Amino acid sequence: MSREPLQSRDYYRAWREIGTRWADNDAYGHVNNTVYYQWFDTAVNAWLIEHGLLDVAAGDPIGLVVETGCRYARSLVYPEPVEIGLAVDHVGTSSVRYRIGVFGKGAAEPSAEGYFVHVYVSRAERRPVKVPERWRAAFESISAPVEGR
Repeated sequence: MSREPLQSRDYYRAWREIGTRWADNDAYGHVNNTVYYQWFDTAVNAWLIEHGLLDVAAGDPIGLVVETGCRYARSLVYPEPVEIGLAVDHVGTSSVRYRIGVFGKGAAEPSAEGYFVHVYVSRAERRPVKVPERWRAAFESISAPVEGR
């Protein structure tokens, strides 16, 4: 069974550096797989906040995570800093699919690659709503290259 190769650095449009913590390592001596999902959540939501798309306390609409996944290629170990790359692969009527690359600082190849799907819903009813046009423009600014999708 062949696997699609992980995306290189040039695929990603937004970057965030995150430090690893002593507590991130597990009994096998590497960063535990659950930590990668925390990094995904941090990278996506920090970008949304920085671009005025997420107001945690009162914003509307809000994004609910409906699907996520990760493929691992190389272990990371504390105290290695990581660089998280973010790109938007798809914007639907009410959903956005993000791709997240996890790289050891300065590494050419990713240690892992994940995805994260938000469905945007009204805060009060929790029913899907259209992604606002202003948001679409922001997502387009970090849209993945067409040939890589």
